Amino acid sequence: MFNRVRQVGRDIKQGFKTGVETQDELADIKLGKKTPGKQGKKRYSHSVIPGLAGGYYDSLSQKGVTARTPAQMAGALGARLLTDVADDATRHNYWRYNHPQAIADVFAEQVMGDNIYNYNSAQRAAIELAGVGIPVAATLGVADYTNLGEFGRAKGFQQNYSALGSEDRRETSNPVGEVIDRFALGRRGKPLKFATAQEDIPDLTKERYANYMNMLYSDKTSGIAPGAVIAGAGTAAALLAGKSKLKTVIGGGSLAAGAGALLGSTGALKYTSENLEGKPEALVAGFPVGFEAAGALLGGATAIRGGLLRDVGEERVPGGIGPSQQKVGNANDMSQDLPGPMPKDKTVYREGQTKVKRNAGSAGRTGERVDKYRPRARTVAALGAAGALGGALAGKFVNTMIASAGQSDLPTTQEYGVTRPMV
Repeated sequence: MFNRVRQVGRDIKQGFKTGVETQDELADIKLGKKTPGKQGKKRYSHSVIPGLAGGYYDSLSQKGVTARTPAQMAGALGARLLTDVADDATRHNYWRYNHPQAIADVFAEQVMGDNIYNYNSAQRAAIELAGVGIPVAATLGVADYTNLGEFGRAKGFQQNYSALGSEDRRETSNPVGEVIDRFALGRRGKPLKFATAQEDIPDLTKERYANYMNMLYSDKTSGIAPGAVIAGAGTAAALLAGKSKLKTVIGGGSLAAGAGALLGSTGALKYTSENLEGKPEALVAGFPVGFEAAGALLGGATAIRGGLLRDVGEERVPGGIGPSQQKVGNANDMSQDLPGPMPKDKTVYREGQTKVKRNAGSAGRTGERVDKYRPRARTVAALGAAGALGGALAGKFVNTMIASAGQSDLPTTQEYGVTRPMV
C-alpha cells in the first residue's frame, strides 16, 4: 500500500516535469529558439483550458501522458495551472476577446482559410476591412453611422461625456472623447431616461423600455440558452469551414456550447428579443450584437472564402515573357514548367509581382510556360462586401420576422392609460 502511494507521488512529479518540458518546447516552436544559455521571457499562451492551450494536451498525449495515466496527467495539469495563473494566460484570452469585433475577427479567420495569406499585408487588410471589419462594425449597434452630427450616438442612448446634471444627455462636452469611445473602444453608453429615449424612438413603449432595463441591469439568466446555441453553432461552423475532422467539429462545438451557457449564467452574455428599437439583441460583455451584424459577419467571411477559392484559370505562354503578359499579384510561385529541352541553368523572372519561370530551349529557342493566377485582391474585397451586405439584409429580415411574431394584438397598458414607475 505504501509503495503504491509513493509510486503515485513519483508519477505526479514526473507528470509535472513532463508538463514543464512540453510547454517550454511549444514556446520555442511558437516563438523561435533563444540564444543558447539565455532563457529569455517567452510570451506564449499557457492557458490550462483545452482549445486555448495551443496544442499542450496533444503534445502530452504523444509523450504518453493521457487520462490513462491519471497521476501523471494530474502533475501535468498542475504545471499548466501554475503557469496559467502566474502568466494570466486564460485571462489574457478573455481580455483579448471581450468585444464582439475581436470575436468576429477570429471567426472570420477560421472561415476565410489560409488562402488569404497568398496576398500581401495591405491587400489582406483591404479584403478583411471590406468584407468583415467595416460591415460588422457598422451593424453592431454601438454607433449609429447615420447620426454623425452627434458623433455616432445610438438612438435611445446617452452621450458618454454628457455634462453632469445636464437636462439633455444627448449633448456632449467632449466630442473627441465620444469619437474615441465609440469608434475605437466600441462603447455605446447608457440608455436615456424614458421620455428622452422616446423622442429618439417614437414607437418605444414603457413595457419595452422596462423589460430592456431589467435585462440590462438585473437579469443574469437570459443568455444561457442563446449563449449555448450561438457559441456552439458558431464554433462548429468555423471548424467545419476549416475542414476539421467531424469529431473535432462535434467536440469543439459541444465545448463552446458549454462555455457559452456558462457565460450566460454569469451575465457576461445576455439576450433580449426586443431592445429599445424593438430588435433582437445579444450583449457580449455589455456590447451589443444583433442579427444584422451576425449576418454581415457570416455573409462577408463566406463570400471572401468563395472568392479566394475561385479558379481563374491559367495561361500558356510560348516564347517567354511577352509584352502583353497579364500582370496580377503574388501567385506564390504557382507556375509550372512544361517538358522540353532545358539548359543547365534555369532563370526565374518576375513580372509585376507574379513569379514565373522561363524555359530556354536549344539553338536559342524558348520553351512554353504555364502561369496560374489567383483572383485580384479588389475582386475578392468586392465579393466580401457584397456578401456582407446580403448577410446584413438577411439579418434585417430575421429582425422583422421576430418583431412581427412577438407583437401582441392586445392593447398595451400605455394605451389603457396604466403606468408604472421606471427604474
